[in-house]
Amino acid sequence: MLELKNLDSGYDFLQVLWDVSFIVEEGEFIALIGPNGAGKSTTLRTIAGLIKPKGGDILFKGESIIDKPPHIISRMGISYVSEALNLFTDMSVQENLLLGAYAVKEKETQLKTLEYIFELFPRLEERKDQLAGTMSGGERKMLAIARGMMSTPTLMLVDEPSLGLQPNLTYDVFAALLKLVKQGVTILLVEQNVNATLDITDRAYILEQGKIAMNGPSHEMKANEHVRNAYLGI
Repeated sequence: MLELKNLDSGYDFLQVLWDVSFIVEEGEFIALIGPNGAGKSTTLRTIAGLIKPKGGDILFKGESIIDKPPHIISRMGISYVSEALNLFTDMSVQENLLLGAYAVKEKETQLKTLEYIFELFPRLEERKDQLAGTMSGGERKMLAIARGMMSTPTLMLVDEPSLGLQPNLTYDVFAALLKLVKQGVTILLVEQNVNATLDITDRAYILEQGKIAMNGPSHEMKANEHVRNAYLGI
């Protein structure tokens, strides 16, 4: 579904990613982990079209998206959920969700997708009239993920969903992501909670100093000595 080929990217004169290549197959739950500053968020932002790469290519379903603007990439089926969430705090849960479907022109399709989202996340339906700014941290993360689903993506890029959350709320958010994978959504996850991430994902890529250092099935990565020493504190 997604292929990065020798990707170089960064900000103005600062290069962050160097010759990054990896593949995400349809239906997979993939982790991208590494230390702070390794380039994980930069990778997601480049795929989403928010950063113009300096070299290499990005293929989505076999088509290059390297020169496409973010709104076109979104319409192709890629949804980006940033760590900043970018919710409209003075608007209700339902209003935030419907804004996530702005590119879907048919009203009936919007409402059917909203109904589907409420089935997946009943807690959001219970709070559909509540202002987003009054929700708990975990609920806001769930709302951001659900809003990303409103454009009916086939691939979701999810950046640091557990950041700042208590352990029990982190469990809820990860459970929501697993539910989406079971529904057929492909997910590329950037996450600092390496232990929990390797428990729920299929495969993992380790990004260090802007380069892919290693990759493999998540259970193998969890048993790897370097990963255990560097990221799991074992």
